Amino acid sequence: MKTRCAWCTSDPIYVRYHDKEWGVPVHDDRRLFEMLVLEGAQAGLSWLTILKRREGYRAAFAGFNAKKIARFSAKKQAALMKDPGIIRNRLKISATVDNARAFLAVQKEHGTFDRYIWSFVGGKPKKNRRKSHAEIPAQTPEAEAMSRDLKKRGFRFVGPTICYAFMQAVGMVNDHTVDCFRHAQLK
Repeated sequence: MKTRCAWCTSDPIYVRYHDKEWGVPVHDDRRLFEMLVLEGAQAGLSWLTILKRREGYRAAFAGFNAKKIARFSAKKQAALMKDPGIIRNRLKISATVDNARAFLAVQKEHGTFDRYIWSFVGGKPKKNRRKSHAEIPAQTPEAEAMSRDLKKRGFRFVGPTICYAFMQAVGMVNDHTVDCFRHAQLK
């Protein structure tokens, strides 16, 4: 039996996410935007709740096409409040639209969102060697710097804890514990 990080329950959705995605470096702008939106949507909820609605989010938010989302009208946002496939929270829905606009501005300034966001870790994953889940911080100085800069650029639902969870999810940091089989695989 494989040893996994302590946070990974036996739920097949969680196991698949842990084994195939969490901590794997992502450099595709659309996927980075998707994970930023999903991490923001998770605020106050469990990650499993969001993973179970991921397909609903993809459908509701145009496959995370930032150009399309940036044009969502107030009427479209109101309609999303009736969509059971996502978390129906007015602030999180409007933040997604605002974040799409800010995301496009970052792309315009830096060429890609990838180039911008990975600059917070010097362009390569930070390899941590944590022995237990208790050693993993909720935020780091890099996540705090990212949060400050994102907020300055108009992003919402991007506090330092959300930013650190995003960094873990997209492989900017390897926070698989050393006993987890994925830690050694993600070099």
